[in-house]
Amino acid sequence: MTSTPDDIDDDDLSPDDEAGDSQTLTADIETGESGERLDRVLAGHFTDLSRARLQALIAEGRLSIDGKVIADGKHKARAGTYVLSIPAPVAAKPEPQDIPLDILFEDEHLIVVNKPVGMAAHPAPGTRDGTLVNALLFHCGDTLSGIGGVLRPGIVHRLDKDTSGILVAAKSDIAHRALSELFSRHDIDREYKAIVRGAPRYMSGTVTTRIGRSHHDRKKMAVLRAGGREAITHYQLEEVYGDTKPLAALLTCRLETGRTHQIRVHMAHLGCPCLGDPVYGSGAPAKEVQAILKELDFNRQALHAGLLGFIHPITGQKLKFKAPLPDDMQELADALADMY
Repeated sequence: MTSTPDDIDDDDLSPDDEAGDSQTLTADIETGESGERLDRVLAGHFTDLSRARLQALIAEGRLSIDGKVIADGKHKARAGTYVLSIPAPVAAKPEPQDIPLDILFEDEHLIVVNKPVGMAAHPAPGTRDGTLVNALLFHCGDTLSGIGGVLRPGIVHRLDKDTSGILVAAKSDIAHRALSELFSRHDIDREYKAIVRGAPRYMSGTVTTRIGRSHHDRKKMAVLRAGGREAITHYQLEEVYGDTKPLAALLTCRLETGRTHQIRVHMAHLGCPCLGDPVYGSGAPAKEVQAILKELDFNRQALHAGLLGFIHPITGQKLKFKAPLPDDMQELADALADMY
């Protein structure tokens, strides 16, 4: 079994389309066409797109009318101007790049690395090089597993571009299949460090919800009342920052499942989103915390994959890897601790 995007943590959903490479198409729907199935009507306007491609773009949330996203082509068309955003194409095959890697473990079957902030896991529109895949292709040559496809060789799970921490990649197809099975069964130990706004009500707890694409913004994930997939996060409060009330906190989060953006969504659901989160960090932190973020120029989600443990899928060896907080998060934690 291979992983699907919902089985791998922190898949990057940001559009990242480069100006000049993406396309924007418009279709003026007349009154006489209203009431018909939307994707069928649009297929007659966007004749250069196949019906399947059009439906996929709509499902990705790239169609809108009057600023409102339409994510279901089965809707009835209505008179007005529909806008379709087509992402920039990506290279057919990533090129190897000599990018330094912080390698924690490597053998003939797999490689474990500590991914820095700012490095995407694999190429995508707007991020065509400088990715972990480009670095692995240079370091590993042709030994990476091909199961992940041309753009994602060896990739079993992912982290957001701006989430730092530990990733494992497969160098053989048999290891890729076995690792994917471990992730699917949740037989992986994964712990993250998060610095959040405020603090949870309890010292420790478990968040259990269903997570799926937001009904309001298809580029985001959200807690859903129905649909989506079960998501379970266990958290432990490690440090509280603030004098008379908690202004920020350091948490350890352990994933029982690995849904897209799971920790970021769950922390926001608790009312304490990751500091610096540009997508889920609704609401401003306290002025003292804002001042620290500005002084440190900290503008990414304060989230770090600090522990990864699993049974080696080929040798049976028990493996566990730890990575300390990166410099920017450690500086943030130190500054918060020194507020008073």
